[in-house]
Amino acid sequence: SSQVLEAIENVIHDVFKSLAQNKAPVLTLAKRSDWRNIEFKDSVGLQMVPHCTMRQIRSDCPRSAPKFALMLKILSMIYKMVQSNTYATQTMKHTFLDIYYSDTLLFGSQTVVDNIINDISCMLKIPRRSLHILSTTQGFVAGNLTYTEEDGTKVNCTCGATVFNVPSNVQGIKNLISHAKFMLIVEKDATFQRLLDDDFCNKLSPCIMITGRGIPDLNTRLFVRRLWDSFKIPIFTLMDADPHGVEIMCIYKYGSVSMSFEAHHLTVPSVKWLGLLPSDLERLNIPKDVLIPFTKQDQNKLASIQKRPYIACQPMWKKELEIMAASQLKAEIQALTSLSSDFLSRVYLPNKLQFGGWI
Repeated sequence: SSQVLEAIENVIHDVFKSLAQNKAPVLTLAKRSDWRNIEFKDSVGLQMVPHCTMRQIRSDCPRSAPKFALMLKILSMIYKMVQSNTYATQTMKHTFLDIYYSDTLLFGSQTVVDNIINDISCMLKIPRRSLHILSTTQGFVAGNLTYTEEDGTKVNCTCGATVFNVPSNVQGIKNLISHAKFMLIVEKDATFQRLLDDDFCNKLSPCIMITGRGIPDLNTRLFVRRLWDSFKIPIFTLMDADPHGVEIMCIYKYGSVSMSFEAHHLTVPSVKWLGLLPSDLERLNIPKDVLIPFTKQDQNKLASIQKRPYIACQPMWKKELEIMAASQLKAEIQALTSLSSDFLSRVYLPNKLQFGGWI
């Protein structure tokens, strides 16, 4: 808390110092989404370079003055929350409603607030979770895991087909206990629920299952990293065999460009690609009528992924992406039901896990 307060006080001090010198105050921010500011390390993933390209938010420029004012407004709100030990909440769509609704005319949209929070976190070099802004997570967890939340609530995920929300304050959980042999990250909620119905968490060997229900929110990524730090068990991903599924897997493993300044807390480079592999489609003789032709968007997404620095150090991934590009076809995990209704949990996953069918 004292670190946050001091960092904000330094920013405000610089603003007033400029005013006292009859200079227009500016805020200097790193260009978070600029690939020139990103470097790849296989032990961390995508991270921001120490001396990155900066941009200025000027108070005397008609285009940037509104953002300058909004940043000062949110900085003052964060300062008050940290001082009083209160919290703002974030919705499932990564928007800070408590802050947004405090002055909707000023902020204009929830997306604006979300982007400013990320800029402030990067500028102060302080994780967003330390700025007293909590998320209402969209991720689910189930399986062989128990822990205690910050308020003392004991969570037992081992209760059959029970699903729990990923905790909103990952930093505050404690007493994590698990006898799981591995962790399985599932792309989609529907597949996650189906595996629960099939009692997958207990049938093969005890495991922890997590789904971010698509692109993972910040809390789900923090939670996966926290579990990895606690248990050091293998982590596998089960994604659709399409560019979107690969993109989601890469976020868990290597991080995202926009959040590269927090890479050390969000990425798990040991994550393995279990399925659905493009090579599986031919190997399993998946019927052609359940495969989906690429769209132009799919082509562009795949081409973008193939150019990323981490693909060069993953020759087997590169080969799978080449298979996908050559076929111009994609498949959802549900395509496996064309073989049998329980093929995923009865045949596909047990064989993959037993015989090392991951890359």
